[in-house]
Amino acid sequence: MTDQKDPVVLSCIDGSRYSGAVCDYSAWIASRTGAPIKLLHNIERVSTPAVADLSGSIGLGSQEELLEELTLLEQQRSKLQLEQGRLMLDEARTRVGNAGAGRVMTCQRHGSLAESLIELEDHIRVLVLGIRGEEHGESNRGLGAQLESVVRALHKPILVVNREFKAPQTIMLAYDGSDAARKALDMVATSEVFKGIHCHLVHVGEGADAILAEGAEALHHAGLAVTSVNLTGKTVEALIAYQQENNIDLTVMGAFSHSRLRDLLLGSVTAKMMLGANQPLLLLR
Repeated sequence: MTDQKDPVVLSCIDGSRYSGAVCDYSAWIASRTGAPIKLLHNIERVSTPAVADLSGSIGLGSQEELLEELTLLEQQRSKLQLEQGRLMLDEARTRVGNAGAGRVMTCQRHGSLAESLIELEDHIRVLVLGIRGEEHGESNRGLGAQLESVVRALHKPILVVNREFKAPQTIMLAYDGSDAARKALDMVATSEVFKGIHCHLVHVGEGADAILAEGAEALHHAGLAVTSVNLTGKTVEALIAYQQENNIDLTVMGAFSHSRLRDLLLGSVTAKMMLGANQPLLLLR
């Protein structure tokens, strides 16, 4: 039986096209760290639709009957959602088990995804979720409705999956010396996840020598192979171009290190990276 004190790889499972890849990346992390996996299916609360004021056309009794029917339909809908979620979780459990995960739990919760994850945060080692939920269908555009609020709310590593699974051989650590970037650096240097993986340490802009030297020293001390690079140009475009040109499998970076107001006025590097990158991103705050 899993020790509930063990921090888990928490995997968000829904009906989206990314659920399979979420399972595969979760199993990869678990196999390298020995951490248990917890598969979460979250059901958003939907209030029973209010009955319109139809007193001018139908009687009160008819309105009461309509409300009862709507309530019954909502109850049936909730049961179907629970059963559908159980089936998803069963399939996900089988998939991560076949991928070598040793300890697997499942969980269903109601409420907003951000609220559920905040309640579970103390037990999370890494959160893994798809870049878009099932409401996006097969669309390749946009971000999941709750993705930004989840990333802003949690202070745990979050792996955003945007493609089919490929075991990472190279990673890019976007490093600017900020507090969030230092958290990312510390994770890369100390986590079993990154042992034996080549790290491209990348900075965009001025002041690169001291910043890159600081990061490279920590990574070399951890025994990692490191390539240090200073890029020029606009941050997001430079990072994405480097990622593509060097076949980077996973990008690690600090997330939302500026205020919401600044991000609103100038745009968020984190959001732009999530929209533009074609490989998964591991985000830390």
